[in-house]
Amino acid sequence: MPAMNSQLLMIEDDHRLAQMVGEYLGQSGLHVTHMADGASGLAQLQDNDLPHLVILDPMLPDMDGLEVCRRIRALQGPAAQVPVLMLTAKGDPMDRVIGLEIGADDYLPKPFEPRELLARIRAILRRREAGVQPAAATLLRFGSLEIDRDARTISVAGEPAELTSYQFDLLVAMAERAGRVLTRDQIMEAVRGRELEAFDRSIDVHMGRIRAAIEQDPKSPRRILTVRGVGYVFAKQQD
Repeated sequence: MPAMNSQLLMIEDDHRLAQMVGEYLGQSGLHVTHMADGASGLAQLQDNDLPHLVILDPMLPDMDGLEVCRRIRALQGPAAQVPVLMLTAKGDPMDRVIGLEIGADDYLPKPFEPRELLARIRAILRRREAGVQPAAATLLRFGSLEIDRDARTISVAGEPAELTSYQFDLLVAMAERAGRVLTRDQIMEAVRGRELEAFDRSIDVHMGRIRAAIEQDPKSPRRILTVRGVGYVFAKQQD
């Protein structure tokens, strides 16, 4: 279970919902700071201590929440890596795909069970904590690709590549098992999120984003290869 007193930022224009969520999560040691619009939420990220996670509603009064997520990912430094959980009334699969493609780590449609929200938050925080343990303080190198598990950074030919926290964990899980063909279930189990993945295509969306970040030609990948009917394999020999 993640450490108590984790700090969360909720960007949500429904004050009643925000109060309910804050009270419920507070019972589990999660402190929620609420901002009612995108501009205030972005300012909170840049002006104060970083939260451990952002709960974001795409339906905001001043700007599209998806744009807020894009701007979070475009921030400089650690703020760009803060995990984002989308919480929205939109349940269309394409809305979920778009949310994941622009950098969200997870997606939970309204109405939702507070227990599921808590479980998803805990899963994201567990992945985050697992990624910063001292045992992971080594480099993984595959040709020009370098993955620093301690600093949680990626570079290709010396140039930094940007991934979400969840995508970084997925990449590390595959790189640590280079040469092994992994099913989607095995990949998600490796980052402790299998039981909380409600959208089967989400793993493919994340793989597409990872390829866009680390492949010279994402349409003809040489690092993460698709094994038809099975899953993916992270190639040992790449460049």
